[in-house]
Amino acid sequence: MSFKHEKVETNAGILLVLTMLAISVGGLVEIAPLFFIKDTTENVEGVRPYTPLESRGRDLYIREGCYTCHSQMIRPFRDEQLRYGHYSLAAESKYDHPFQWGSKRTGPDLARVGGKYSNEWHVQHMIKPKSVVPESVMPNYPWMMTTKLDVSDIGDRMRALRITGVPYSANDEEYQRNVKQFGEPVAKTLHIPDAVKNLVAQAQEGNYDGDRTSVSELDAMIAYLQVLGTMVDFSKIKPEELVKFR
Repeated sequence: MSFKHEKVETNAGILLVLTMLAISVGGLVEIAPLFFIKDTTENVEGVRPYTPLESRGRDLYIREGCYTCHSQMIRPFRDEQLRYGHYSLAAESKYDHPFQWGSKRTGPDLARVGGKYSNEWHVQHMIKPKSVVPESVMPNYPWMMTTKLDVSDIGDRMRALRITGVPYSANDEEYQRNVKQFGEPVAKTLHIPDAVKNLVAQAQEGNYDGDRTSVSELDAMIAYLQVLGTMVDFSKIKPEELVKFR
């Protein structure tokens, strides 16, 4: 056996061919399933695209590098479920481009942080994390409270996501499709021509940063955090049905 290994390792041609073969097989195994992703990802009731405000909050989450310290994927282990909640479903990330699963947890997983804390808690936590979590090593983000949210390109951002398959609507036909799939209240928030109006309306109604006079970056960030993990009502799904959603 050692003689065979030595023959391969000392023959550059054979080693190159076998290396390329191994890479090709491994690549095929990794890539091929992606061509059938629509067949392997189950539809889960309640999952919808982000509203314009939530989407901008997600952009800020990525801009500030939050994903480097917080994952958004609860693994199917008992200790994780006891701490964070039900394990993550693939369908919950179907509209994430790119997804924010991650593996680094300097801070806690945020897959189900939505509704866990009040808006006021999030405001204080973003401005000065140590004021609510003394052991936190998270930096302060006070400028997000006073920085007005840039909504000038929200339509272009939604159109870009639409190209990737996120069902934002740009015309009446697509709007009616979303009404049928998500219901009219949700469909209205996904209509690109009304993006700015819908964004401002959600910010004022939610009053995420406590100031309704303007829409700040903090409004968007908190709106995004508050929706994470809230779309699926697990009480309506039977335990045996959850196995296929992993």
